[in-house]
Amino acid sequence: MAKIGFIGLGHMGAPMAANLLKAGHSLTVFDVTPVSLAGATVAASLAELVKNVDYVVSMLPAGAHVLEVYLGDDGLLAHAPKALTYIECSTIDVATAKAIHAAIEQKGGVCVDAPVSGGTASAAAGTLTFMVGGSDKAFAEVKPILEGMGKKIFHAGNAGCGQMAKICNNLLLGISMIGVCEAFNLGKALGLAPQAFFDICKEASGQCWSLTQYCPEPGIVPHTPANHQYEPGFMAKMMLKDLNLAAGAADSVEAAMPLGDKARDLYQAFCDEGGLDKDFSGIIEWLQKQ
Repeated sequence: MAKIGFIGLGHMGAPMAANLLKAGHSLTVFDVTPVSLAGATVAASLAELVKNVDYVVSMLPAGAHVLEVYLGDDGLLAHAPKALTYIECSTIDVATAKAIHAAIEQKGGVCVDAPVSGGTASAAAGTLTFMVGGSDKAFAEVKPILEGMGKKIFHAGNAGCGQMAKICNNLLLGISMIGVCEAFNLGKALGLAPQAFFDICKEASGQCWSLTQYCPEPGIVPHTPANHQYEPGFMAKMMLKDLNLAAGAADSVEAAMPLGDKARDLYQAFCDEGGLDKDFSGIIEWLQKQ
């Protein structure tokens, strides 16, 4: 049993923290919004959270929040009474992830960047996929803790590589979801039944995760957001954030990303026209209207 501090009990963080409790760990939690989690101790501040833990897990909205929580005047590293092991699960830019690694290592601590894939359903089920950046030793240390929240734990490489993998994965996800949506919309416009298209395509060369596991067409795959008025799930504004991260990463290494740039433009328009808090697969309805 590990003594863990968990920061950020939002849509993803809360079920992740709950699964750590189910795994038998001792948990202290903190969020800027007052929270409670049965079985966990609630800390009033970051300073209180780090007093009696050996590990810290964070799941925060963006890089700016991560920098403030870790490196701010009232942040974790300003208050930690000893060197701790930090598991940073937010999806952020690579430069920020590397800066957090460097600051923690300078203090004698251990750090991994470990963003996740799978959305709220996988967070609740404890079946997330983790993409971990850090040393071999750090990965071996944190893997048993990550296994309390996920089923597939990958070591992507050294510091920042977890974020690199996540950014590239979600770039592909954003592009593929738009392709699946366009294919369903075209098929329906031509008179092809959505179920017939799905049954054929899942066995043909167009098969992909966005089709078979997260189908944007209602009535095809049970339990997807498409069957619940596109309640997230994975919010469109978060997909837009990740596509912006991909664009920034591409610019930093002068990599061409024409489809990614187009996907970002489409998600920007979808968010601007009311899709901000809908599931990202809800772009299928917006595309139908264009």
